[in-house]
Amino acid sequence: MTRALSPAQIVRSGLCIGCGACASGTDARMAWDDYGQLKPTGPATGQRSEGFAKLCPFSPEATNEDQIAAARFPEAPQHDARLGRHISCHVGAVAEPPFRERGSSGGMVSWVAAELMRRGEIDGVLHVHPGRPGEPFFGYRISRSEEELLAGAKSRYHPIQMAEVLDQVRATPGRYAVVGIPCFIKAVHLARAQDTILAERITHMLGLFCGHMKSARFVQSFAWQLGAEHERVRAVEYRLKDANRPANWYTAHLTLDDGSTVQNEWFNLADGDWGAGYFQNSACNFCDDVVAETADVSFGDAWVEPYSSDGRGTNVVVVRAPLIQRLIDEARAQGRLDLEQVDADFVADTQAAGFRQRREGLAYRLTWARRGIRPIKRVAPSAAGIGWRRKLVYRTRAAISRGSHRMAWLAAATGRPQIYLGWARKAYVVYEGLTYCRGRLAPLFERIERMANGRHDDTRLP
Repeated sequence: MTRALSPAQIVRSGLCIGCGACASGTDARMAWDDYGQLKPTGPATGQRSEGFAKLCPFSPEATNEDQIAAARFPEAPQHDARLGRHISCHVGAVAEPPFRERGSSGGMVSWVAAELMRRGEIDGVLHVHPGRPGEPFFGYRISRSEEELLAGAKSRYHPIQMAEVLDQVRATPGRYAVVGIPCFIKAVHLARAQDTILAERITHMLGLFCGHMKSARFVQSFAWQLGAEHERVRAVEYRLKDANRPANWYTAHLTLDDGSTVQNEWFNLADGDWGAGYFQNSACNFCDDVVAETADVSFGDAWVEPYSSDGRGTNVVVVRAPLIQRLIDEARAQGRLDLEQVDADFVADTQAAGFRQRREGLAYRLTWARRGIRPIKRVAPSAAGIGWRRKLVYRTRAAISRGSHRMAWLAAATGRPQIYLGWARKAYVVYEGLTYCRGRLAPLFERIERMANGRHDDTRLP
């Protein structure tokens, strides 16, 4: 029997990712909280129902990723515990201009969406675009042409929600593809299971590998560190592309209200280490899907050499749907795609840190005491085999995530950015000493390590 739950319960339990599925077609709405995250609000959010319990992607009552994938890809010939069901895996990029040039990686996401449109398989694509003047920096829109698709290319590490765009799909007949991170793709599947119109009209799912969701305060931190007033920021690029620099040298780039720009590399920023978890949504601590296992095809960055040094960007691709496989096979034969087939281990290696965080790290986090709804994941709670140092890394990441929200809120409320920035730098000294064995605290942690067990085998993987 399904337990009735409410959106308010999920929010209070720290399990709301802000996808907006629960606000679509209801009296609820999505609004910004004090920490720069999107959450459902309104009287309806306090009402418990079995329907909502089955709709929320982080609800313990919802169908899990294995079950969704088994129903959608029953004939997929391969199954891997990390990648899920799939037909094939690839590494490479789009050879056909201008997809690679216009995207932050190898251009494969936009190319597949465009190819589906060219072949008449879909009439539009739901994906994230830069916001129009007066709107949030980013939001979901429906693209109906290749140029509109390309205008929404590139990575967006910013809260967005799907409530309005799902309402548009209900109101506008047609066939649609949706692009999203794993929990958003799962939410669409769960929504389709309860809504025949969405089930009929959303026909294809294109997934994005994901590390975690950032809050909107991340942009505010960029502004503080780049010497700009946050109120003057009109556009954000998280990964300014430069073919002459390694792809993993991220550059934050802000456009201001007078057209001027400011930028700096992430590695120069106080909170520029992704793995440390600054501004991470708390729900991300309870996600076990790195590669969008329920999507027809999934895309990530090839974070292994020699690909990570190629500033043009390189994708890894996991194909699950036969139609997508045919599109890729034909385009490879025509020279439109420069892809090499690889195995599941190769893809997993490109996301090694993410899998460690969502497997070993998740198992450990599930043993922690917590209030509210307890998530049920495919990973079993366990602390077995995790060394003291690795446990402390996971604890530090969680503390940084919580602390960054609170300290940035305090800094903004008082008009004193240094409150947050000073805290962020000090927190990173602890994190880099633990995780990378470097910085001024590294000798201390090394001495503790030698005293504890004399081993260093779990210290250097983020």
